[in-house]
Amino acid sequence: MIVTPQVAHFRGRFLPCSIGRSGLIAAGEKREGDGATPLGRHRILGLLYRPDRLSRPTPWATPIGPTDLWSDDPADPAYNSPVRHPHGFSHEKLRRCDPMYDLILLTDWNYPHAAPGKGSAIFVHTWRAPRRATAGCVAFSRSDLRWLAGHLMPGATLIIQR
Repeated sequence: MIVTPQVAHFRGRFLPCSIGRSGLIAAGEKREGDGATPLGRHRILGLLYRPDRLSRPTPWATPIGPTDLWSDDPADPAYNSPVRHPHGFSHEKLRRCDPMYDLILLTDWNYPHAAPGKGSAIFVHTWRAPRRATAGCVAFSRSDLRWLAGHLMPGATLIIQR
């Protein structure tokens, strides 16, 4: 899949998307909290979903439970990894009240062997509103994300370019 700031191209389809509020950034310049989406080739490593809201989208999808979190604290030994509540470091809740994380494609950005401060939680998820900027992730409409999840496999390449 090839992603640009406004559209992604995959399997002959052009899908509107959104990227980080700070735009695109060279991978070597990415920092925690900068709001930028890192350029380059990334792999899809996993798929998470809310089983209380969606049926399992693919056999390789993993359910998001009530205590599932993602560490975004560079001081955390588990930085940029899934963790569980309670967790004494800064983190994101994966089970949100809104539908943004009902379906999450995990990328290999700074994962699984994270360099502290180089950015965490670069996911592919549902957008808040059409083309509304993210905190650095790539986002799609719910229907387009469901279609992608059904056609991508672990190890698929995500190319983010200008």
